[in-house]
Amino acid sequence: MVVLLMAKTLLTRDIKTMTKLSCCLLALAAAHGCNAFVAPGNARATDVRLDAKLEGRDIDGVLTPTNNFVLVKVADILDETEGGILLTGSAKIKKTEGKVVAVGPGRTHQESGLLFPMPVVAGEGVVYGKYDGTEIDYESGKHTLIQDTDILVKFTGDELTLESADVVSDNVLVKVDASEEETASGLVIAATAKKGSRPSTGKVVKVGPGRMAANGEIMTVDIAVDDYVKFRDFAGNEVQISGEEYAVVRMTDILAKF
Repeated sequence: MVVLLMAKTLLTRDIKTMTKLSCCLLALAAAHGCNAFVAPGNARATDVRLDAKLEGRDIDGVLTPTNNFVLVKVADILDETEGGILLTGSAKIKKTEGKVVAVGPGRTHQESGLLFPMPVVAGEGVVYGKYDGTEIDYESGKHTLIQDTDILVKFTGDELTLESADVVSDNVLVKVDASEEETASGLVIAATAKKGSRPSTGKVVKVGPGRMAANGEIMTVDIAVDDYVKFRDFAGNEVQISGEEYAVVRMTDILAKF
C-alpha cells in the first residue's frame, strides 16, 4: 500500500513538472512568433527575416528586385585560358554571365496595365551585355542588377552550351558566317583591315518565344531554326558558346531570310 502511495505521489509530481515545462515552451514560442507548437490546421504563415550585407552594411531581410529587374551573382573572373595560359592584371577575362538569385514581379504595359511575365527564374544562368547592369557588393560577392531586356541568353546547368542555351522574347540566336572574314581566295582579313565591320549573316540555331502584345498575346517570330538571315550591321550582340561565335539579334533588326 505504501509503495502504491509513493508511486502515485511521484507520478503527480512528474505531471505537474511536465505541465509547467509545456507552459514555458508555449510562452517562449509565442514570444518569438514560432508556430512549431500550433496545430497543423491553425498554422499561420510568417515571414522569415534574414540578415544580409549590402555594400558592406547590414540590411534587414533579403535583397528583392523590383519591376523587371533581375539580381544576378556574377561568375568568377577567368584567370586562365582554355589552353592553360595564366592571365594577370588587365588581361583577366571578366565574364558577363552569372546565376539568377532573385527576380522582380515584372513590368506592366503602359497602356493595358498587363503584367509582362519574367523570362527567367532563380537558379538559371544568364548572359547579358558588357555594359548592362548595376554592379553591387552583396553577401560578400559581386552581383549585378539587370533588366529582363538585358538578357541575351539564358541557360540551365553550370556551363553554357548550345544545348542548354535559350533566347528570350523576340531574340534570335545566330551562328555567324565566318566566311565573311575571308577574301574570295580564302585569305583571312586582319582585324585592322575590316574597318570595324563584323559578320551580319548566319544560320539561326535558337528562336525566342516572341514578344507580348498589349492584350497579353504572344507575337511569335517569323523566323525558324535552320533559316539563314541577314541582319543590320552592328545590330547583333556577340556571344561565345563553347568557343564558337554567335550573335543574339532582335527580330526587328533582321532584314531578310533565305
